[in-house]
Amino acid sequence: MGENGVPKHCYPAAAAAAMEVTSVELGHTAGSKCYDDDGRLKRTGTMWTASAHIITAVIGSGVLSLAWAIAQLGWVAGPAVMLLFSFVTYYTSALLADCYRSGDQCTGKRNYTYMDAVNANLSGIKVQICGFLQYANIVGVAIGYTIAASISMLAIKKANCFHVEGHGDPCSISSTPYMIIFGVAEIFFSQIPDFDQISWLSILAAVMSFTYSTIGLGLGIVQVVANKGVQGSLTGISVGVVTPIDKVWRSLQAFGDIAFAYSYSLILIEIQDTIRAPPPSESKVMRRATIVSVAVTTLFYMLCGCMGYAAFGDAAPGNLLTGFGFYEPFWLLDVANAAIVVHLVGAYQVYCQPLFAFVEKWAQQRWPKSKYITGEVDVPLSLSGSAGRCYKMNLFRLTWRTAFVVATTVVSMLLPFFNDVVGLLGALGFWPLTVYFPVEMYIVQKKVPRWSTRWVCLQLLSLACLIITVASAAGSVAGIISDLKVYKPFVTTY
Repeated sequence: MGENGVPKHCYPAAAAAAMEVTSVELGHTAGSKCYDDDGRLKRTGTMWTASAHIITAVIGSGVLSLAWAIAQLGWVAGPAVMLLFSFVTYYTSALLADCYRSGDQCTGKRNYTYMDAVNANLSGIKVQICGFLQYANIVGVAIGYTIAASISMLAIKKANCFHVEGHGDPCSISSTPYMIIFGVAEIFFSQIPDFDQISWLSILAAVMSFTYSTIGLGLGIVQVVANKGVQGSLTGISVGVVTPIDKVWRSLQAFGDIAFAYSYSLILIEIQDTIRAPPPSESKVMRRATIVSVAVTTLFYMLCGCMGYAAFGDAAPGNLLTGFGFYEPFWLLDVANAAIVVHLVGAYQVYCQPLFAFVEKWAQQRWPKSKYITGEVDVPLSLSGSAGRCYKMNLFRLTWRTAFVVATTVVSMLLPFFNDVVGLLGALGFWPLTVYFPVEMYIVQKKVPRWSTRWVCLQLLSLACLIITVASAAGSVAGIISDLKVYKPFVTTY
């Protein structure tokens, strides 16, 4: 098999290749064994690879904050809000999946990115606003994942320290060196050229997400048994333990945390673009992948979040595996936190590849004759030199992606507030990218009549989610302001 899962016969001798390329340029690709209807190499993605991409993006560090989120809302509102977000995410993702092709779902023009879909269905300032929000959210997610990965690496060190020195020892350690380690790893993995070449990384990351989620669930069950009962209350943390205003801010932040835990719509179109050509249509395959992924993640979220709250009640830590509600067995905590780190390495790439591709495509269009931007250098991947496989290194890709990783790592060092950053990212990205644009595009795509019952219901859904987004963002900002009062850049330890 060749790259992207394409058979080797799709890389023929020079003359045959030239004939094939000419055919592609003329649009004669309908019966091609090597190319899709748009002239690109055959896509090989399936429902399962798309599900792996989604699970990698969704079951991320957000799952670890759900016990804390439920602790703010209580046994009634906590699970109810989680189910609400899962339904909204599935429904709007299904609407968005229908926007991958303009017109006919099997033969219509493909929209390769979220921005392309918006541009095809909407117009004017909405396209620019969508692009800004999507790519700003990707930058924010990269920062959030860097923070989460460093805290998990730091937790391994602290777990070993607590085991040796005792639970009373503060074991204070700076997270800065661990952010640098994670950044170096991301510089290496960010050189994977395209989205469809990271399926193996997504599958590995998805396995890791199930690993640490299962460990967190198991430790929660053990703690409930040790407590001889379920902790928590119907309404969450009580006024008195916290002030009334803190109760409000924390509850709003919990909404943002749960929204972040379900956030992946901003890369849905890019994932859908890896699915092989119809039949069945890509939208049908993506709907199946979405329902499988959302169902699996909701089950894990309910189990991990509720079991974490049952184990610790109102004292549930902000991060279930790094907040040290659990101390033993320390080696199991080490395994769980190592799995988190591996998962976040993959999740970082799944989220950032659309931004990488956008910048590189823009640069190639802006300076098409620049060898620095468009040229490639063959780097042998084996000691046999030219006889072995080569990696095609692009100098612009190398420098720009490295600069991006360095920049997000530095910002992460300045704002290492896991829960508050997660809540803010979830709030800012949820309404516009998960609800508003999918709803508006679907209305245009399906020509839904204005003021019809369906149109009114869709607009009410969008309005309700807007209110939740604004409230959640306010709660997270209040939390960040509170953290900044005691924080010193590059000095604060955990």
